[in-house]
Amino acid sequence: MTDTARPRQGRQAGRAERLVLFGADRPLRLECGRTLTDVPVVFERFGPPDASGADTVFVCHALTGDAHVTRHRPTDAPGWWESMVGPGRPIDTDRFQVVCANVLGGCSGTLGPAPADRDAVGEPFPQVTVADMVAVHRELLRRLGIGRLHAVVGGSLGGMQALEWLLRHPYDARRYGLIATSAQLTTDNLAFNAIGRAAIRSDPRFLDGGYRHGEGPDAGLGIARMIGHLTYMSGDSLQAKFARDRATPPHPAPGAPATAGVPAWGPFSVERYLEYQAEKLVARFDANSYLCLTSAMDLFDAFATPYEQVAEAAPDIRLFSFASDRLYGVEHSRHIVDRLAKAGAHAAHFHEDTSGAGHDAFLMEVPGYLDAVARWLAGPLPEETRAAPAACPFELSPHPGPGQGHRAAQESP
Repeated sequence: MTDTARPRQGRQAGRAERLVLFGADRPLRLECGRTLTDVPVVFERFGPPDASGADTVFVCHALTGDAHVTRHRPTDAPGWWESMVGPGRPIDTDRFQVVCANVLGGCSGTLGPAPADRDAVGEPFPQVTVADMVAVHRELLRRLGIGRLHAVVGGSLGGMQALEWLLRHPYDARRYGLIATSAQLTTDNLAFNAIGRAAIRSDPRFLDGGYRHGEGPDAGLGIARMIGHLTYMSGDSLQAKFARDRATPPHPAPGAPATAGVPAWGPFSVERYLEYQAEKLVARFDANSYLCLTSAMDLFDAFATPYEQVAEAAPDIRLFSFASDRLYGVEHSRHIVDRLAKAGAHAAHFHEDTSGAGHDAFLMEVPGYLDAVARWLAGPLPEETRAAPAACPFELSPHPGPGQGHRAAQESP
């Protein structure tokens, strides 16, 4: 039975729902070796009910996203992916039931390391992985009684979840859409995440993660967002939008010490823009969740453990990448396509080269890309796609023991 979830600050209630999963008789065993029970999960459903799953699309959200992927009604607050999900959109809520759940480790109602959940879990909050997030998604679908899905779709961190789902549980869905994502972060990706986490940890209010609600490391989290946001935009889009335009620096806070001869604030518009992005995230996100989720992305190594069932199931796999994406560009998608091909699984790849928006293009109105997603979801399934086994597709399967994934990575071809 579900109950209404408390909406996060600044968002209308919409139709968020909450379930508590993984009772004592069915605990969640994390890849790190710890177990969790009584895990609250907040999710939203859109479009017509569909118990069979044949017309259901599960959307996996990105790093700072949440379950509110689109509006339920015109008076709702906008969702984070309205270019993709909604009536008449590529993931058409007039046709499909859409399910989106807040990830394990986040801060929008599902169990995570934010102060509100600390007492429930104990300290420290365990390291979670992309596989753990998918395990929670699958248990949610099992509890909702939804059968084999039409599709699993996600971008960025959401695409990592979709890829993990595809490789470990390919019979769960007929189609898998991996958008602007990666199977394994590059050293460059790791470095940007490390700098962001260092900014949070260096904030005096971080207190080794023990800060109270409303008293967290806002400055450090804001800087982490500024760093991350630079990777979401392309250099060309920054240049086109801001160039060297100037804007009025903010007024210093009352009583702030003078900086003799040293400018406290630069004069450029791009600085004001990044400060604005920082303020927006700080108002709605938790620093410990930022650390937790970026760490999960760093650890993700999709092809480190076996994935032979993908070729057997032969789902319809589609990747979408953007030429201007300097975070998870075309080379990341090509790597996934190549690894799947070596395992006997075919994946089509749509590479979009008209948008200069960078990584964030996957969230935007880019006609060629959106049309390609719409055609794919509405098109016929490949003839080789296998029927799902008769059993419920969302039964739990054990994780490899701690460290086994790394050994598998060394042994895999």
